[in-house]
Amino acid sequence: MARTVHIIGAGLAGLAAAVKLARTDAKVVVHEATAYPGGRCRSYFDRTIGMTIDNGNHLVLSGNHAVREFARSIGSDGALVGPKSADFIFADLKSGERWTLRISDGLLPWWIFDKNRRVPGTGPLDYLGVAKLLRVADNATVGDVIKCSGTLYDRLLGPVLLAALNIDPKDGAATLASAVMRETLALGGGACRPLIAREGLSHAFIEPALAHVKGKGVDVRLEHELRALRFDGGRISQIDFGADTVDLAPGDAVILAVPTHAAASLVPGLTVPQGYRAIANAHFKIDVPPGVPPMQGLINATTEWLFAFDGRLSVTISAADRLMTVPREELAQTIWNEVAKATGIAAPLPPWQIVRERRATFAATPAENAKRPGARTQWENLFLAGDWTATGLPATLEGATRSGNRAAALVMGAA
Repeated sequence: MARTVHIIGAGLAGLAAAVKLARTDAKVVVHEATAYPGGRCRSYFDRTIGMTIDNGNHLVLSGNHAVREFARSIGSDGALVGPKSADFIFADLKSGERWTLRISDGLLPWWIFDKNRRVPGTGPLDYLGVAKLLRVADNATVGDVIKCSGTLYDRLLGPVLLAALNIDPKDGAATLASAVMRETLALGGGACRPLIAREGLSHAFIEPALAHVKGKGVDVRLEHELRALRFDGGRISQIDFGADTVDLAPGDAVILAVPTHAAASLVPGLTVPQGYRAIANAHFKIDVPPGVPPMQGLINATTEWLFAFDGRLSVTISAADRLMTVPREELAQTIWNEVAKATGIAAPLPPWQIVRERRATFAATPAENAKRPGARTQWENLFLAGDWTATGLPATLEGATRSGNRAAALVMGAA
């Protein structure tokens, strides 16, 4: 075991690595550049609407084993809540239709034979084409594999793959879509049950993870930004934080769990994805009336997914590059009109906040996916973690968690 492991970055990937390494004899130090750990998986108090919100709405599925094990290991598995079965509520704002997709448990998809459980306007044979996504070529796009049109695509596959890949599915890497399908829908409802952090991402993941690792003796240093890595031959010899430096002894290791652009600036010659896609979130402070489902998908709307929390309605829009220049007030009003229609709330625009992130995820095309580096580097004591590394999954909480687990395992094996 390495004598000291320095984890750079206290996002979900870095904290997952810290949780794993806290079980060992290593001394573990987590360095976070900001005062707010969690990265894209955190909550904060927003003064504009006067309440705590998440910086992004993240959905966990029951088949996301790494995330769920992470939650169990830090004692917060009860913070993820959802229905007892894989039920997904949808509303088509153009036609006015509403339906609930009910995916049966088990490998046999008998639910597609029940018109009350499948997507309206589809028949059992329509679902056979989905099987083409289970085995795909490395350089194929989703559009190369399946027809990206039709009722089933418009009302289920398109919205689901858009949310998973954060790119127009027809341009997305089929290998990533295949991984999502194989780990969720292909395994039946038992792997598709939606779970939401009802009291916020920080409450579910970040705060308990920090408490857990600190209780195990992990040293967490906030506002401690890495400025440079010093290399000596085939290893890192020093990490430079500007105001202070740390010399690495033989056996010490570094896990770099920072955003893509930061990693590229710190590690010479590192190949990383260069393209990005945006995500937009909207939050509305309002008393949510009884009967509004915790989660629903909206079809034929700017809004894609609507989440109901205590005193708040939140919206997520993927591949939102087109919305980055829309005036905030205009976008808020557009989204609220759709939310009001979907929920039946007859109220003017309530206090709101728009959160837009241009570099939310890497662009999940085959070309950009091929640029994702593995956890191991050419330097014997440097390992990478983050949802942008080669996890085999899109940029998701599950991918981030697996990357942290992988980096920690490599550190333990490299000692």
